[in-house]
Amino acid sequence: EDAGKSYDAVFTALLIQDAAKDNSTDIDHLFHWSTDYRTYYTQHITPQIGDLPGYPDFTDINCMFEVLGKDSCIDLAHDVINAHYDQMAIWHQEAKDAANAGTSPDGHDHGFSDRFEPGTERFQRVFDSITSLPLSQGGTRFIDKSGLYHIHGEYKLTPKFGEVTVGGNYRLYAPNSEGTIFSDTGDIRITNWEYGIYAGLEKKVLSEKLKISLTSRLDKNQNFNYVMSPAASLVYTHNVNHTARMSFSSAIRNPTLADQYLYYNVGRAILIGNINGIDSLVTVPSVFSFFSSQDTDSLEYFNVAPIRPEKVKTIEVGYRATFWNRVYVDMSYYYSFYTDFIGYKVGVDLEYDPLTNNTPTYIQAYRVASNAKDMVTTQGYSIGFNYFFKKYLAINGNYSWNKLDLRGSVDPIIPAYNTPEHKYNIGMSGRDIRTKLGSIRLNKWGFSVNYKWIEGFRYEGSPQFTGRVPTYDQLDAQINKYIPKLHATFKVGASNILNKKNFQVYGGPRIGRLAYFSILVELDKKTN
Repeated sequence: EDAGKSYDAVFTALLIQDAAKDNSTDIDHLFHWSTDYRTYYTQHITPQIGDLPGYPDFTDINCMFEVLGKDSCIDLAHDVINAHYDQMAIWHQEAKDAANAGTSPDGHDHGFSDRFEPGTERFQRVFDSITSLPLSQGGTRFIDKSGLYHIHGEYKLTPKFGEVTVGGNYRLYAPNSEGTIFSDTGDIRITNWEYGIYAGLEKKVLSEKLKISLTSRLDKNQNFNYVMSPAASLVYTHNVNHTARMSFSSAIRNPTLADQYLYYNVGRAILIGNINGIDSLVTVPSVFSFFSSQDTDSLEYFNVAPIRPEKVKTIEVGYRATFWNRVYVDMSYYYSFYTDFIGYKVGVDLEYDPLTNNTPTYIQAYRVASNAKDMVTTQGYSIGFNYFFKKYLAINGNYSWNKLDLRGSVDPIIPAYNTPEHKYNIGMSGRDIRTKLGSIRLNKWGFSVNYKWIEGFRYEGSPQFTGRVPTYDQLDAQINKYIPKLHATFKVGASNILNKKNFQVYGGPRIGRLAYFSILVELDKKTN
């Protein structure tokens, strides 16, 4: 892999914003967004708020000495502000524009530093500077010169009692991000190996109508213990048109390199892997309570245990049939039980000074790879069909339902399931069409049209990339022509042909129409 000149777009925007002025309130810094906003607001907006009808005078003795009650004055002020919401929004925009541009709406220069405007030489200069430096050196450039080495072997034996398969694989990961993605800063080099071996037996009984399969696999990752995952299945074929199946399977998912070694600063938080565990993080809600009260008793601390392999056991049943030599149906249902389900937890590393009324001195948010403490289940079913009519035309469709169930757990795991509950496709296709349309003769033409609908769902990624992906749909179509003399199929088509732009990952780009043209040459294809 080579990341080339890619960079983090969100973090780049934050650094460009901070290059104009930062968000701190340190008096050693000349310009701050909040200070500039407050300065303009205090000088120009606050007097106008005080002139609003019914707004209390907080310099009045009744408010100062709580004759009316200071809380009563504050409540009255809130009521007046809420009654003039539209005007407050205008004043807020004025202060925002002044902080952004360094001048007030009437053109008066307040001496503020203005923001970098896209398209200007000043903007491009700071943009190039930030995106040319790696993340580990204060910029936003990714470095990724990683390697993956994989070997897999399998051997099949056919003794009298059945068919036996044995095999194994070995994989070596060699990431190299120079500290921009993983925790491989300085002289630290990360490697991670894993291997697995497996064996299976397959046997047919009941006049070969019932096929029994038994398998088991043993996996080992450098950082985790051995894990065994057995499986078994029964497939009963009543006749060529009807087949039923039932299976039990178990599997593991080793934590990815990101789950183990990630160290990625996205500006608002640091995303970290979790091979060693992390202690004494503070829950986000309790941090907000602490900011309001400065009461350290409101802080809720928690630890995150080292990441472990995810384990799942699944029961599945299915049925496949062909009716009247025209209708093909395949349906299935599954129920899965997850232990050590891999997700994320968000917490804050917080330090405060008890000598200055518990003023926070260090705040850093983290998203930590973690396992669920409780069992998590998923279930779903799908049904698909093909209806063949005429000689060359078919209607097809499928529907699936998938559901994650945390089973009432209060574990603050972020599961990142990222799967729509409902989705379906329906379409029509034709192949090797040979017919006449009036005086036009069609020979060896083909086409397909497919409509896709996906229900909106909550997408959970990093802290700034968590939100709802709205429901979307799209229409795909293609037409093709086979030319026997050239042994070639020419195809032209488009996905999302109506260009209904949608995004499938929260924070990702909207995807529109993608048109394509292809030529497939089959040198050994027989024609008639």
